[in-house]
Amino acid sequence: MELQKINGHSKDNGFDGLDGLAEHDEFLPHKAGVKKEIHFTDFKGKTSFGMSIFNLSNAIMGSGILGLAFAMANTGIILFLMLLVSIALLSAYSIHLLLKSAGVVGIRAYEQLGNRAFGTPGKILAGCIITVHNIGAMSSYLFIVKSELPLVIQAFLSKQENTGEWFLNGNYLIIIVSVAIILPLALMKQLGYLGYTSGFSLCCMVFFVISVIYKKFNIPCPLVDQHQNFTSDIKHVNVTDDFCEPKMFTTNSQTVYTIPILAFAFVCHPEVLPIYTELRDATKKRMQNIANVSILAMFFMYLITALFGYLTFFGDVESEMLHTYSRVNALDGLMLCVRLAVLVAVTLTVPVVLFPIRRALLQMFFPDKPFNWPVHIGITFCLLFVVNLLVIFVPSIRDIFGFIGATTAPSLIFILPAIFYIRIIPEDQEPLKSRPKIQAACFAALGVVFMVMSLSFIIMNWVTGESRSGGGH
Repeated sequence: MELQKINGHSKDNGFDGLDGLAEHDEFLPHKAGVKKEIHFTDFKGKTSFGMSIFNLSNAIMGSGILGLAFAMANTGIILFLMLLVSIALLSAYSIHLLLKSAGVVGIRAYEQLGNRAFGTPGKILAGCIITVHNIGAMSSYLFIVKSELPLVIQAFLSKQENTGEWFLNGNYLIIIVSVAIILPLALMKQLGYLGYTSGFSLCCMVFFVISVIYKKFNIPCPLVDQHQNFTSDIKHVNVTDDFCEPKMFTTNSQTVYTIPILAFAFVCHPEVLPIYTELRDATKKRMQNIANVSILAMFFMYLITALFGYLTFFGDVESEMLHTYSRVNALDGLMLCVRLAVLVAVTLTVPVVLFPIRRALLQMFFPDKPFNWPVHIGITFCLLFVVNLLVIFVPSIRDIFGFIGATTAPSLIFILPAIFYIRIIPEDQEPLKSRPKIQAACFAALGVVFMVMSLSFIIMNWVTGESRSGGGH
């Protein structure tokens, strides 16, 4: 009971004993002669609760939403719902571990948590994983721009085919979008300023979800392919009497990809601490509420998108759902607007994803330097330059980032938050055999199992020459 009030804070104020001491008095005493690390209490956050929800929700929302109907088609409605609930709860628990570890030592950077837990190797490992994962996410967003924007422009110009003009070349378009839209937003000093663009991005995705619901009642089943010469990798199915009936449970060779698709769709952990840092009146409870609201909102958006997308196309849905709508009518006005909305959403998400990469690089190479505009601008420009090169010159980027996602996503969701928690929370407060630390150890083990499974499936894909994955973050 002694822990219930520390430094004047009680549970009623959002602090328990551990967290009250966490954000004010370190459990791990500061060593003499060593530079004191920056703490949450040293930074006055200015971002509101609502704007923080917009930013975190935008970080969660990824290109994986386009593959959720495909995932439901290969699991059935009930099994998909069970998996979606499980991944959402695990993601929320993971953020709880991350925030509790951060609160104990008052550190506001993921990489510095790694440094506190395992020294320099932990710091470098965390920084590298964040950098690689978010570069993969940024590349997946720009690949959508590269493939979809020329088609949207072509349709608005009523062109039946790409006639080769420069404004129909995806490589030129991603450079223009990167320079004109992404770079100015990414150069902002604080992540909180992106709350407005994140809110607009989420509105675009809400429009996408509403359109998916509307189209369910306007597209007949079975799907009549309007393009007889359609040549992309469509899964042709034999239409049977029960083809247009929803399945509650089903399994096939592609069911195993559902968990990676769902896990990638909830990765937002590199953005949690930067958002926590800039939150006004920051406490662990307040940030956990932001995370819970964001995850819950994305849970319902994901579920509605998957359900109505699946009930529209059933077994004929493709791994990228927008392509399936194109088979119905490539010049449909509503779906063109939806494509444009998705393009806007993923474009405005790139700056949010870039912030943690820049912070990781600053923590690794300039940990003790004050803010410097030339360094800030230089890192931002180099990151966008590298991502553009990847999107332009690497045609098989899907397999490369499939491999990256299978290693970095479970590391960020499961492994790192759990092992940081075990190492950072003092044993005199929570012994290694205490229930919270045993749960964290099991959570890390689950991440290792998930990583091994994902890598095994990808290697099987490479060996058999198939490409069945339905999307990434």
